[in-house]
Amino acid sequence: MKGYSLWSYAPYKPLLRDVGDIYICRIAPSENEIHFEWLDIGNTEYSVYYRKLNDDDFILCGKTNGTEFDIKNLKTDTDYEFYIQSGEKKSLVRLARTGKTVGTVVNYLHPDDEAYSFSGRYLCSPSLVRHPDGFLLASMDLFASEHPQNLTLIFRSDDNGETWHYVSELMPCFWGKMFIHKGELYMLSCSTEYGDLLIGKSTDGGKTFSAPVCLLRGSNGKKGNDGVHKNPQNIFIHNSRIYNTFEWGSWANKQYCHAASVMSCSVDDDLLIPENWSFTSPRKFDPSFSPEVAHLKVCTMTIEGTLVTDPKNRLLNVMRFGGNRCVLAYEVNTQNHEAELEYSRLIPFPANLSKFTMKYDAVSKKYYSIASRLHETINTNRNLLSLMASDDFENWYVVTDLLDFSGEDPEKIGFQYVDFEFEDDDIIYLCRTAMNNAHNFHDSNYSTFHRIKNFRNL
Repeated sequence: MKGYSLWSYAPYKPLLRDVGDIYICRIAPSENEIHFEWLDIGNTEYSVYYRKLNDDDFILCGKTNGTEFDIKNLKTDTDYEFYIQSGEKKSLVRLARTGKTVGTVVNYLHPDDEAYSFSGRYLCSPSLVRHPDGFLLASMDLFASEHPQNLTLIFRSDDNGETWHYVSELMPCFWGKMFIHKGELYMLSCSTEYGDLLIGKSTDGGKTFSAPVCLLRGSNGKKGNDGVHKNPQNIFIHNSRIYNTFEWGSWANKQYCHAASVMSCSVDDDLLIPENWSFTSPRKFDPSFSPEVAHLKVCTMTIEGTLVTDPKNRLLNVMRFGGNRCVLAYEVNTQNHEAELEYSRLIPFPANLSKFTMKYDAVSKKYYSIASRLHETINTNRNLLSLMASDDFENWYVVTDLLDFSGEDPEKIGFQYVDFEFEDDDIIYLCRTAMNNAHNFHDSNYSTFHRIKNFRNL
């Protein structure tokens, strides 16, 4: 065994763990089919076997010389097991559940599938980017409570999101955001929950990444140890600097939980040199910020900020503000890049129980967001995803509901943590999706791609 210097793997194989001889790298079930693909082990024929979950015998479904297969004519809303074999070599037995889906399935992970349990059991942290060479890249990590949470999967589409294929995976990488800077692909992430803040670069479209650089040391986040908390928020360029948000703390820290912070670097500096980055002093949430904050008794903390400039060109870190139909905005000091954020104001916003992103559309001169909307009378949790807009940044309204499952169990269905981009007349987005007997609304079993056509006409 030789040492290894890259961040990327295809695939990552934990030592002393049975990962199978053939790696099934993508699963995408639909109502009556299970589509999946695997990594080629050479010029050989593959046999595909399947059965209903816990039936007695596996059935030979078919054979192929390719690396993709569709198990067809299945019962809907049913759990299946399947594997591939070539000679003496076999894959792990994988699981999938048939059923109606939303959008295009980029990837799927059954909640009882153990394939990635060395990192997690559910798909999280959607990140979407258009590469300068024309293709789309989507990434997601593997999370679960009391798990290491340190593996990220990357997929690619060459037909604008209609089909997807496996590219690579990053280890360690959690809460990652892919972005393009000066024509090159970067990943900004944590090593694990509350771990080190990492950045790395790929020069071949995500197939390989050089070893990541640590920008800020964290912890492992266990037993209340504070560290770096982030989410796949938009990378923001303002006054020739590149900005992103993060928090310092942990859920176990009841004193301030997550203190808000912003990182920045000159657009002309090398992003892979830690000394080029500046970090604001973390700002603890304090109910005494203002009378309007103090009277909101439901509030617990701020988390998962998104960067945006308001109509007066002030750079704001707008944060999820649990339990209230509003968000909390901090102003970023763009002259002193290490100065603590300043409380700005509360902004009414009907979707703050989940991560959201706000972006300004220069064509329509409106602000847009896609988020899990709070219904006025129905307990929606995260099963109502909406496109919202504002003409002045202060007053937000619903443009249209994108995924409305508000009539179904809010504890089992969730559409959340959307990462979106403007593309000509459309919006494209990647969603952390829980449905079809997911573990719960929070613990997602799908990563789904969507397109909103002619969004400015809605």
